[in-house]
Amino acid sequence: MLDIHYFAAARAAAGVASERVDAPATLAELMDALAGAHTGTTDAGMSLAEIFPRCSFLIDGTTTTADPADVSLAGVSRVDVLPPFAGG
Repeated sequence: MLDIHYFAAARAAAGVASERVDAPATLAELMDALAGAHTGTTDAGMSLAEIFPRCSFLIDGTTTTADPADVSLAGVSRVDVLPPFAGG
């Protein structure tokens, strides 16, 4: 199982702060599954699928810059979804 934690706009679009899902093989597969499962939008009308390309992802606390299709989730327990934040 994989714990997903959403922040800011990703949380608004997903409609939940966190959830637990079966871990797919890659980050790209996870993004596809989550986008399909969460069809809500933010107040600005953005869906989770539209937010994902702008996000950073922490995989067990480590930022990934690789193509999501190349990021294996084998043995991973937590993914944080971090859209761009305003302010500091």
